[in-house]
Amino acid sequence: MKGKHEDMAQNLKNKFRDEILEIKVRKGNRVDVCIQNEALMKVASYFHEGLKYRFIIASAMESKRGYEIYYHFSEDESGGVISLHVILPEEAPEISSLTPLFEAANWIEREMREILGIQFHGHPNPEKLISEGNWAEGVYPLRKGE
Repeated sequence: MKGKHEDMAQNLKNKFRDEILEIKVRKGNRVDVCIQNEALMKVASYFHEGLKYRFIIASAMESKRGYEIYYHFSEDESGGVISLHVILPEEAPEISSLTPLFEAANWIEREMREILGIQFHGHPNPEKLISEGNWAEGVYPLRKGE
């Protein structure tokens, strides 16, 4: 299966030459594709429509590099998981919402907004999901400085 993922990685490099920063083919049917933030919609759309991968979930964390988001996609036929990885600057953690492509991104983006303060442009319903009455406005409990 590793050969298939290496081929897919090379095809992605060829198709999105300027948008891809790094591709890591990992053990256990995992591939991480680090992309330019501005390319998220374009590459995610290709994963879904062109490669027929299914959006699973997204995860985010604060690191020394900024705010990192991994958008996880499943290649159901092989059981592989391909993750689109973006790194948002600490001073402006903003990116396009994937909800226009995947309704399933709605709740996880709302959660990441509340707990890390990441702004998702174009999100159709940026209302609070979990924090109402739990912590003060503008407090993001998973930020290291909070």
